[in-house]
Amino acid sequence: MNTQEPNSNKQVYEVFARRKYEDPLYHVGMVTAPDDELAVVYARTIYDEWNWLEMVVVPRKAIVHVIEPE
Repeated sequence: MNTQEPNSNKQVYEVFARRKYEDPLYHVGMVTAPDDELAVVYARTIYDEWNWLEMVVVPRKAIVHVIEPE
């Protein structure tokens, strides 16, 4: 699976967040950015509708599938 945009140095990052300590991290969306630092900025800017306790961005290429959809 190609996680980069065609003719671009950008990659896709999945965004996960939680609002309370007892909540699990859950998928809130994705951003496309040229590097980790800008992915953080984009995620904070785009997904700021909640007062998040924790938010993480993960390069899509780093995700290891246990079970893949057919």
